[in-house]
Amino acid sequence: MSQDMEELTALNRDYVASVQNCDVKRFDEILAPEFYCSNPDKTLVDRAAFLKQTAQPIAIRNLKERDVIIRIMGDFAIIHGATTYTTADGQQATGRYTDCWAKKNGKWLAVSAHVSR
Repeated sequence: MSQDMEELTALNRDYVASVQNCDVKRFDEILAPEFYCSNPDKTLVDRAAFLKQTAQPIAIRNLKERDVIIRIMGDFAIIHGATTYTTADGQQATGRYTDCWAKKNGKWLAVSAHVSR
């Protein structure tokens, strides 16, 4: 496995864990200044709004990624994945995400996310 693939695999795990843990500090480290996220409710939020949104407690539990596909094209990468989680009322549910990453000054940063449930 290439170093970029290893880094992106770890960053993807961090990203999903940071959603579950409302980890604003970690997102502040891995989101590019120009980051945007398309939320499951169809809203589009910029980096500042995403960090504010992340700080709010979430109702889902046991968020896990699976079926992850990472495609690297030079200093750009696209990560597709599926999620499983437990809803606030205890139901099992699934979702999908596509995150885009760019390597800037030797560091991978998330520039875009699209999440569906």
